[in-house]
Amino acid sequence: MPAAPTVTPSAGRGVRFRRPVLLPLTAAVVLAAGTGGWHAFGGGSATGSGGGEGPGEGVAPLARSMQLPWPREGQASVAVEGIGSLGTRGEQKPVPIASVTKVMTAYVILKDRPMRADAPGATVVADQRAADESYSSVETTAPVLAGRKYTQRRLLELMMVPSGNNVARLLARWDAGDEKAFVAKMNRTAAGLGMRATTYTGVSGMETSTRSTAADQLRLARAAMKDPAFRQIVATGSVTAPGAGVTFRNTNKLLGHDGVIGLKTGSSTPAGGNLVWATRQKVAGADRLVIGVVLHQRAGTSPAEGGAAAHEASRALITAIRADLPAAANRAQRQRA
Repeated sequence: MPAAPTVTPSAGRGVRFRRPVLLPLTAAVVLAAGTGGWHAFGGGSATGSGGGEGPGEGVAPLARSMQLPWPREGQASVAVEGIGSLGTRGEQKPVPIASVTKVMTAYVILKDRPMRADAPGATVVADQRAADESYSSVETTAPVLAGRKYTQRRLLELMMVPSGNNVARLLARWDAGDEKAFVAKMNRTAAGLGMRATTYTGVSGMETSTRSTAADQLRLARAAMKDPAFRQIVATGSVTAPGAGVTFRNTNKLLGHDGVIGLKTGSSTPAGGNLVWATRQKVAGADRLVIGVVLHQRAGTSPAEGGAAAHEASRALITAIRADLPAAANRAQRQRA
């Protein structure tokens, strides 16, 4: 489901922008946004149950006393900073991930071109190709103007909030010279993170040959959330395209509820609905970051139906975790005592 743009007047000029039409193969996504503190992962490992995780990894002991409403289809994986894995469900077989791909795109950009929190980053000049692709009727885009200077931060926001595929490709060309070279960086980064079941073939998620698992995407999300600039970008509630007079607002239905502060969703007919989410939860007096991944919900249906299913599956997990995790932690503490 693409973010619905709200058109506002431009100062002194107007740019015609056509709302993109979502076709079945489009990797359309929306972003969960929010603000607030974060703690680095520590303590338990990123673990799984039901396959797909690395050797020697296991579910955090307290998770065994929790009854989580795992999705009945697709894949899911959840971990809590300082505690460890709450489990992984579903066959960890690589599946298309649609615009969840852009989490890796943003992560690689920020590794290559680091930004401080609240900083605009480098200056990027939009090329003609990115401008021409702004008006595609077959994919989700964000309007950019050829020859106009944009900040790195604004382009990352335009890539993540309305999921501008054209902006993802522009950033890849800016960073690596061409998209093929950038995709190679994505795959090297995935290998370095231990994402053994992941293959990237493009930077936007349009390609159904880009495939991954919930366990692998959880590894990536945990790494990405260590970057303060990344956390701010995925917490952006709305973004205006400079010079175009178009504001894109976040349409993630989980945003602002149950501590949700991110992260990225994507949907297409082959991929179904996909959501990488992050929420905060008080556990034994500490503010913990909980990250979860839900993939391949209602694959083969419409992007709207798949996206709705991913939201509902994630909402159920988040609600149960927030209700049960503090009590489970207390039980585990009493057992250790």
